[in-house]
Amino acid sequence: MELRYLRYFVAVAQAQHFTRAAEVLGISQPPLSQQIRRLEEEVGTPLFYRLTRGVELTEAGEAFYEDACQILALSDAALEKAKGIARGINGKLYLGVTSSNAFHGKIFSVLQRFRDDYPQVSLYQKEDNMATLMQELDEGLIDVAFVRLPCENSKSFNLKLIDEEPMIIALHHTHPLSAKTELSLFELQKTPVVIFPQEVAPGLYELVYNACLRAGINMDAQQQASQFASSLSMVAAGFGFAIIPQSMACISHPQVTFHQMEETLKTDIALAWRKFERSPAVRRFIDNF
Repeated sequence: MELRYLRYFVAVAQAQHFTRAAEVLGISQPPLSQQIRRLEEEVGTPLFYRLTRGVELTEAGEAFYEDACQILALSDAALEKAKGIARGINGKLYLGVTSSNAFHGKIFSVLQRFRDDYPQVSLYQKEDNMATLMQELDEGLIDVAFVRLPCENSKSFNLKLIDEEPMIIALHHTHPLSAKTELSLFELQKTPVVIFPQEVAPGLYELVYNACLRAGINMDAQQQASQFASSLSMVAAGFGFAIIPQSMACISHPQVTFHQMEETLKTDIALAWRKFERSPAVRRFIDNF
């Protein structure tokens, strides 16, 4: 059964007149009557009572009308959904955010704006370490990932820089240097450093590790945290100091003070996606940055 038969039928049922329905459909009346006859033959029963001044639905026609309206509505919705996906305004988008980016305001403000502009695109976000996200991006399990550079395998993907963020120092509030606004790593040679695992963010780990080595900090005495956020908890517990992204200073902790670094230590935040990406939703998302 062709959809146009259903559209013709619904038009006649709503107009209760062949001529008026034909005008609405933009066709002549005789072909419309013929199409309705063919539909009734296919259904196997009359759908209309032909009256002097119009038509009325038969009992079978009333039941058929309800189903026909639902079928046409589903058909129209499916058509609009497909068109929307093709234009990147419908569909699903799977996002990965590294733990070190989980507190960066710009990322989530853009996500909010994208959601407001394209409410029909469902956003699914997950937080994980850099290595896991890059692997899932490569395998197609996520569509885009917010990462920190340097990143060893970033050359395998397209990258778009979205911000540059300085690293800062987190100290226990009882530390002798906690009252200073700015600190040099050389001043912390006698304080153990709390550092995240290398697999969490290999490139950033090397950046922090080498900065500490240059400052003469004993890396053999380092304390290891499971993630960036947990490094602050270890600082609060008195394990040592930590070097963290500036955006993490939003985590208020009464036992922790934050300090600018005299050394220039910065990290780039980038949006990563697969090369030759075809998804219109992904392309539209990228264009929002």
